[in-house]
Amino acid sequence: MNPPDEHLSSLTEQLAAWRAGNQGAFADVIDRTYADLKRIAAKRIAQGGGRATLSPTELLHEVLVQAMVGTSEFKNRAHFFATMSLAIRSILIDHARARVAQKRGGQILWVTLNDNQVGEDSMVGDLLAIEQALTQLEQLDPRCGKVMHLTYFAGLSRLEISEMLNVSLPTVDRDLRFARAWLNRALRPTSTQSG
Repeated sequence: MNPPDEHLSSLTEQLAAWRAGNQGAFADVIDRTYADLKRIAAKRIAQGGGRATLSPTELLHEVLVQAMVGTSEFKNRAHFFATMSLAIRSILIDHARARVAQKRGGQILWVTLNDNQVGEDSMVGDLLAIEQALTQLEQLDPRCGKVMHLTYFAGLSRLEISEMLNVSLPTVDRDLRFARAWLNRALRPTSTQSG
C-alpha cells in the first residue's frame, strides 16, 4: 500500500480533479486504489471474526456507491484511505446492528442451540463492542481515536498519520500506546475489571 512517490502525486492530482467535478477522475482513482481498498475491507471483516454477512467485494462496492453520490473532499492519498476506511467501518457496524435487530424479531424471543449461530452472534457482539469502545475512546480523546483507526483499520504508516494529523512521530507513538491500553481495559470482561 506504499506506492512510489510519482504514483502518490498522480493519485493526489486525480483526487483534486475529482474534487473539482471531473467524474472521469473518479474512475481513475478507483482503478488505482481498488486492490488496496479491497484489502482494507477484507482486513476489517477478518478483524470481526471473518463471519460478516458481506464479502470484501460487496462491502467495498457499498462504500464506492456512497462515495459516488457523496462529496469528494479528499485532500491527498492518506485522507482518501482514512475516509474510505471509516466508511467501511460504518457499513460493517450498520450491517451488524441490522443483524442483531433482525435476530431479535421484535418482541419474539428466539432461542438457538446451534454452535454456528452462537459463533456468529459472538462475532457480531464483539464487533459492536469494539465499535462502542472505539467511539468512547474518540469521545475521550479524539486524536487517539483517529490514530488508532488510521493505524489498524486504514493501514496507514506512523509517518502518514503524523503528516495527516500534523503531529510528531513520538506523539503518534504515545497516542497508540494510550489507545491500546485504554481499549484493552474497555474490552476486558466486566468480571475482571472489578477485581
